[in-house]
Amino acid sequence: MAASSVPPRPGAALRAVLRGRLFRVAAVLLLVVAGAGGWWASSARSAAGPRGEAAFATGVQRGVYDRYGGLLKEYIGSHLPGVKVRLDNSEGSVDNLERLVAGRDDFAIATADAVASFQSPGKPQLRAIARLYDDYMQLVVPADSPVHKVSDLRGLRVGVGQPKSGVNLVTRRLLEAAGLNPDRDVRSAMLGVGQAADELRAKQLDAFFWSGGLPTAALSDLSEQTPIRIVPMGDLSDPLHQLSGDGVDAYRAATIPADAYPRVEPERTAVPTVAVPNLLVTRADVDPGLVEALTRVVIDSRDDIGRKVHAAQLVDLRTAVYTDPLPLHEGAKRYYLSVKP
Repeated sequence: MAASSVPPRPGAALRAVLRGRLFRVAAVLLLVVAGAGGWWASSARSAAGPRGEAAFATGVQRGVYDRYGGLLKEYIGSHLPGVKVRLDNSEGSVDNLERLVAGRDDFAIATADAVASFQSPGKPQLRAIARLYDDYMQLVVPADSPVHKVSDLRGLRVGVGQPKSGVNLVTRRLLEAAGLNPDRDVRSAMLGVGQAADELRAKQLDAFFWSGGLPTAALSDLSEQTPIRIVPMGDLSDPLHQLSGDGVDAYRAATIPADAYPRVEPERTAVPTVAVPNLLVTRADVDPGLVEALTRVVIDSRDDIGRKVHAAQLVDLRTAVYTDPLPLHEGAKRYYLSVKP
């Protein structure tokens, strides 16, 4: 006999009706949970904090980016325990931006002039998290050097930063502003700040440029080992702005305070120079929840990190949102709106 001809057992029809009703009730409940209960789910995740791994490109060893990144990693470990941070040393700003657009890192520090000058199909994906502190251009020479202005570097062996560093970008512009051709008029040495300091001390280098927060540990250490002097560059502020190229508007006249390097000669003397802002940068596709949490950590960690990296004391909620030439990431916007008076 065919199965369709078997008479149903008593109550089977009733049970089928009840199952149908229960299914519809369950579906309605799921919709309610999805609509109203979705807040609970996101709230639970928020309470636990963001989780996962994040790669952070810093800079050359013994530089300020490197030191700041290490301390920020420690602070993240204490306040965002679900986030594991990997720090990547790099050549500097340009290298960091390349690493970001290639997806090799999620976060990086870069100077505003490097961001403005950066040429890449992936550039539209770059977003800012915060304006951090300013880098000060520092031209370091032995204390008895005949170099007293940038144009005196003609024919000398000069550290100009690594090829993909922000140091190299602004150094080339400073040399041009001083009337020198960076490819012909100086013997360029592509060195990071640590190696440049070592070679200057060993008398294998006549001078080197550095762009960094104040004070930079490598320079402080060098000044304790050998007499050095920082050459004034304040007279190049206006000529810099007259050069062609993206990012020249990012430079401003500045002064290295007299107490930044107590052992640098002449002691306790302020040095006029130029400065450029640093930005904390990410990509548009990085999770907004993670970016919001990181933005909070950057602002909240200022005093703790600033005790060891003095430049970090300049991170300020009032100026952090001024991230030209990059727009803020959506997660960073959320944070700043949450603390807006």
